[in-house]
Amino acid sequence: MKHAETVTFGGSGLDRAGEVRGDREAVAAFKTDSAARAILFWRGKILVEPARPASLVRLPLDHPALQDASGDAVLLGLEDGEARFAFDLSAWTPEYIDPQQLGSFLDPSEQRHPQLPQDFAFLEMRRVMTWLSPRDAELAATGKALLSWHENHGYCARCGFETVMNEAGWQRNCPACHASHFPRTDPVVIMLITNGNSVLMGRSPGWPAGMFSLLAGFVEPGETLEAAVRREVFEEAGIEVGEVSYLASQPWPFPASLMLGCAGIATSRDITIDPKEIEAAMWVSKEEMMEVFAGQHPTILPARKGAIAHFLLENWLADTLD
Repeated sequence: MKHAETVTFGGSGLDRAGEVRGDREAVAAFKTDSAARAILFWRGKILVEPARPASLVRLPLDHPALQDASGDAVLLGLEDGEARFAFDLSAWTPEYIDPQQLGSFLDPSEQRHPQLPQDFAFLEMRRVMTWLSPRDAELAATGKALLSWHENHGYCARCGFETVMNEAGWQRNCPACHASHFPRTDPVVIMLITNGNSVLMGRSPGWPAGMFSLLAGFVEPGETLEAAVRREVFEEAGIEVGEVSYLASQPWPFPASLMLGCAGIATSRDITIDPKEIEAAMWVSKEEMMEVFAGQHPTILPARKGAIAHFLLENWLADTLD
């Protein structure tokens, strides 16, 4: 697609400073630079100034709120030569937490740190991802994915010994067996499967009522993207797929996937779902989907804005998939 990188979390052109991550002196100099800024995360949420247009908060590295940060800072990259670091404030406990909202599918709760202005808040990224500029979205997605990886990979997968952060947060090393571990990104195919004038939609158990999206699934070892598309669609909906083509990709930090948007032409139409995989599936015509996107369909909600499913469907409706 000619405008593939306009998808949320893509296309900002961030300088990721990969050439200096291993230079301890250079990274230390970044941390003493008055122009360097901290981007804060709390239990996967991002610190933003939510008034529209929303913006990712960037704090000086000597801000008192960073006293609640745990672990080492992660270098996300450079903006106009100025370093941007991710800090994790998950150890801080707000005065009140609603356990039913926290971690829900679309957590509406907001957390405000006592040492920050009250118009700054930690918000769930799914809620605000379309409010942010491409640069803010890329920084937020990168930081969230990296901090999640550090949280879940503190021990060596080879020998079980506790690992230490290296390469400014882009590597973990094992002092015992000397293995090196790197942030992982899981490839996921998400498929715009069409048959004539219709597109195949499905829903997972637990989704909000009326919510449908494109089918998706993880790419297995030894599998091409094309094979993964055909396998996943057949497993989930019993639909056979012929021609497959690549459309666009999207980093998806929930927790750390790369969504690979593909188009596929169905060669069969009868749906037989696997209830272990999905709850329902259906063919939706272009005319119906236009009603869905307009919010006028009686039973189907539009795919969530910001997700690549919404992006692909929107371009399918506009005939701009080339």
